[in-house]
Amino acid sequence: MLRTLALAALWIAALAPAAMALTPAQALRLAQGETDERIAALNQLSAAAAAAAPGTPPDARLATVLQALGEDRLKRAGDRVLLQRADGQLEDAVTGAPLASPPEALEDVMVNNRLRGEIDAALGSLRLASPVAAERLAAAQALFKDMDADAAPQRLPLLEAALQREQDAAVREALALARAAALAASPVPAQRMDAARALGQARSADALRLLNERLGAEADPEVRRALQRSLREVQASRAWGERIAALFSGISLGSILLLVALGLAITYGLMGVINMAHGELMMIGAYATYLVQLGVRRWLPEAWFDAYLLLAVPAAFLAAAAVGAALERSVLRWLYGRPLETLLATWGLSLILMQAVRSLFGAQNVAVESPAWMGGSLALLPGLALPVNRVVIIAFALAVLAGMTLVIGRTRLGLFVRAVTQNRRMAACTGVHTARVDTYAFALGSGLAGLAGCALSQVGNVGPDLGQSYVVDAFMVVVLGGVGQLAGTVLAALGLGLANKALEGVVGAVLAKIAVLLFIIVFIQKRPQGLFAVKGRQA
Repeated sequence: MLRTLALAALWIAALAPAAMALTPAQALRLAQGETDERIAALNQLSAAAAAAAPGTPPDARLATVLQALGEDRLKRAGDRVLLQRADGQLEDAVTGAPLASPPEALEDVMVNNRLRGEIDAALGSLRLASPVAAERLAAAQALFKDMDADAAPQRLPLLEAALQREQDAAVREALALARAAALAASPVPAQRMDAARALGQARSADALRLLNERLGAEADPEVRRALQRSLREVQASRAWGERIAALFSGISLGSILLLVALGLAITYGLMGVINMAHGELMMIGAYATYLVQLGVRRWLPEAWFDAYLLLAVPAAFLAAAAVGAALERSVLRWLYGRPLETLLATWGLSLILMQAVRSLFGAQNVAVESPAWMGGSLALLPGLALPVNRVVIIAFALAVLAGMTLVIGRTRLGLFVRAVTQNRRMAACTGVHTARVDTYAFALGSGLAGLAGCALSQVGNVGPDLGQSYVVDAFMVVVLGGVGQLAGTVLAALGLGLANKALEGVVGAVLAKIAVLLFIIVFIQKRPQGLFAVKGRQA
């Protein structure tokens, strides 16, 4: 009885899957011989690792050896395989034991491009045996993305073995798609047809690429029809994502133009000052953001860095507003009602500000790092991934627009600004300090330019020439929308952003800008007051 139980225990232990352990003979097969023989040994190890029981960790030594083989750090001394560490020390490839002295006859293990691709696939298949579901999912997705006709026959057995033992639903779906990609190169037409149907459900760019490749190589008419149906399904599902992505791109550009033009809508639209230094006020806001980033990194804990924008936004507003107020009190207050002199003066001020920044920070761009939470993208639909930083800027533009609307329409300062704009003499007769209101209004417009610079620092380069790229667009938005009309500024910014992105896909970026400029010139010739005409006493 005891003998029977002992035999049964040994039988069960022999059947139980265990973690794959690399042996000296297997390491030697990886290091020498013909490429086909080495690939066969590699696939055998990968299949054994993929067939391990769920939760069985893959052999870490095997992964280390494969990584070293792909990086040309594997050596051979007779029948012994050695591994060179990053510090140059040699160790036994199988046991990891360091060598006291290097052997005399040491040969490099050569790796060609074909074998290197199989090594990458083997490292991915090892992750299929990981106890962590997220790692198995990433491995399955990588195998699906890198699938080709030559590697499919070798990868199919390990995918089927992994699929049989997988319990997680998301990982099983990814493995099924990778298996379908492998079956697409099968010599059996029925399997290729099943693969075509399965790939039609993927809706990804990699599935689209694979279907196009198989369609070009397929000779069977029935399979070709199945591939064409799946291809149409994938294209139709991705078309909406691409349309929404193009719309989002136009709205994103429109939100940037809106941020840039909001400050100018006050200084030019309401006050009538042609401020050619508006771009440099944006530049000051961007550099204020840069200084806040440096200060947070130097004086506050590292964990607080991702929140530095909470300090940078008011700092950018106040810095640009202070510079704007100083410019208004020192120069512009003497030039109201003289547009040509104002234009020349502000142009000169823009040159002074640019040179001051070059003297303080240098002529090269400075590095403004975005917080970690603004990185990545939001995958909402097939073919639709929205960059998080652009989504944040759109929301920021809406918040700035709402705040400016409240200030102009609901506050005492807004009331005074509107009164001075409509009838300066009557406002002065009622006790309004018009000179002080001019300073406050110009500082508000300059502060809004600083907020635009803070936002632009998260999507582009920050340098002395930052504002030059946007000041012309800002004037076009304000003039097209209607001077002094906030609603017109909003519609003009969104309209120009959408039109620019729509034309870019047809005629290119340069011709798109030229076409938009020509449209604005023709439109202003026909309707000089812009989209929204000024009404009442202000007209």
